[in-house]
Amino acid sequence: MKNISLIIILIALTGSELIAQRVNAYARVTGISGSSLTITNVDESDDTFEVGERLIIMQMQDDVIGGNTNNNSSFGNLASIASAGLFEIRTISAVTETAGIPASITLSGSLVNTYNTGANSRVQIISFPQLGAPDYTTTQDMTTRNWNGNTGGVFAFEVTGILTLNHNISANNSGFRGGNADGTNSGSCNSSTYISAASDRFADKGEGIYTNTNANWIEARGKILTGGGGGNEHNGGGGGGGNYTAGGDGGRGWNCSGVTSAGGLGGIGLSAHISSSRIFLGGGAGGGEGNNNVSSAGGNGGGIIILRANELRTTGTCGQRVISANGQNSGNAGNDGAGGAGAGGSILINVNNWSIAGSCGVLVRSNGGNGGIANTGNAHGGGGGGGQGVVIYSITQPTTNTTTQTQNGNGGCDNNSNPCNSNTSGGGAGTSGSGIIDGATGGPLPIELDYFNAVKLHSAVALEWRTFSEINNDFFTVERSQDGYKWTDIIRINGNGTSVEPNTYNGFDYQPLLGTSYYRLKQTDFDGNFTYHSMHAVSFNRTTSFQVYPNPSKDKITVEGVNNSLDLKIIDLLGKEIDVSIVFNENKSVIDIRNLNQGVYFLVIKDNYTQESIRIIKE
Repeated sequence: MKNISLIIILIALTGSELIAQRVNAYARVTGISGSSLTITNVDESDDTFEVGERLIIMQMQDDVIGGNTNNNSSFGNLASIASAGLFEIRTISAVTETAGIPASITLSGSLVNTYNTGANSRVQIISFPQLGAPDYTTTQDMTTRNWNGNTGGVFAFEVTGILTLNHNISANNSGFRGGNADGTNSGSCNSSTYISAASDRFADKGEGIYTNTNANWIEARGKILTGGGGGNEHNGGGGGGGNYTAGGDGGRGWNCSGVTSAGGLGGIGLSAHISSSRIFLGGGAGGGEGNNNVSSAGGNGGGIIILRANELRTTGTCGQRVISANGQNSGNAGNDGAGGAGAGGSILINVNNWSIAGSCGVLVRSNGGNGGIANTGNAHGGGGGGGQGVVIYSITQPTTNTTTQTQNGNGGCDNNSNPCNSNTSGGGAGTSGSGIIDGATGGPLPIELDYFNAVKLHSAVALEWRTFSEINNDFFTVERSQDGYKWTDIIRINGNGTSVEPNTYNGFDYQPLLGTSYYRLKQTDFDGNFTYHSMHAVSFNRTTSFQVYPNPSKDKITVEGVNNSLDLKIIDLLGKEIDVSIVFNENKSVIDIRNLNQGVYFLVIKDNYTQESIRIIKE
């Protein structure tokens, strides 16, 4: 295990105060070739990418907008989720550097998922350090670097033993970025403009799971996937960001009545796509539109936290420890539109045992932020609330001395009356608390696979795989197919039940098929549920050392290079074995084919490892 250099961040509050520890390195992936990653935007301020250590590769954004690009309310809807949110953990086998900065990284095994690095997509790698030997106790609050459009936003580490939480962990406000406010321009109430270039007429959209490269889509009230839409003229509020649930719509704005609204639309929800293998940063919110320079910007979404340990523990008397990935509240506005709030992020906790002291409880939360208030007497546009994030446990949701929250953010008031004006902006959509997923309802997969390899040897195929962790893992099966459709079991090996230690498995196919065969790994847990993992193709065309002559022949053929430990037979074109006389003599055999009809047959030569077929012709 590497000795990590942990950077202590200093900020000025009333004075310099130690507040947070960061433990991850980041880099943008710009190309993928097999198991080799080309990277740029490398940030090794807090950790480094080293051979033998592990990283997370994650699709942060993808080209998911499809044809939803017209100037109407459908702008920014999801066409296909593609690879957005997919991630996996891999081991580094090689690092190449240019001027001391990593330029490419080779992984020890092939990738399970497909990742897209095009112009409207972003893929990053995040170091996944192992802390402790094997136990680890936090020494200060911990946090992540904010997402900057290429890297950041993800906080992750593992402890193979006991993680004692003596401090808080935060990825608050570290996700997709909120949109800028509009400050000075004004016009009539506008509900019909959903996309616009930078014009100082509308506020900016928030950032979501699609990388926008179109300069004509920066502003106006249409959401852009999980990013909330910006407020329109006149004084529309920004839409809230989305994640597990959708963000709320921004308030209508000044002199917008009835069904007419200048408010930004809330970012979409992704509950149908979220799982232990696909998670997202919280969506950024749209900014508020203004003409008096007192509008406010949209809030950032929450970041991602990935924790793994055999046990999570608190001790002593502390009041409460907090693991948090909340979306950002928007600032209040004056007599202008207020920005929407960011959505909650994603927290994935792969911990087998939960040991929380009654005098030191734990709060795990991924809540949407609250939209900004239009703090003035007349109705303007409050900001939409952020959608809730997600918390995923590998075990049944812990409740002893533990509280879990995934709450929708509130919409901001359109004015400063109490209660709010009837045209208040919307809160995050859905039922608060629905974004909690545990091992009983589809939490983390039974195993985390490092690699699965199928390699041709002289007379067999070597099969090897390794897991980083296992949950209720009963057994593995390796299946083989010649066409990729019909599969046959060839190996079964028992798993290790539940484990956070790496485990390596291997076996052999001693009778591989000639030509190209496909091998895949199947894992089955104790309740019978199973998961398929990566597939590999192996071409096995053994160079024959046998000589067959004469061929064609009328009566007898001789086979040299064989002995009586081999199995020889003649089959016809239908695969039926034909009865013939075979006489062995030292290193050759003579086969009598005089009774065969004229035509094409196959001589099959088989040993303990494999078999091959040689075409023969009876004249």
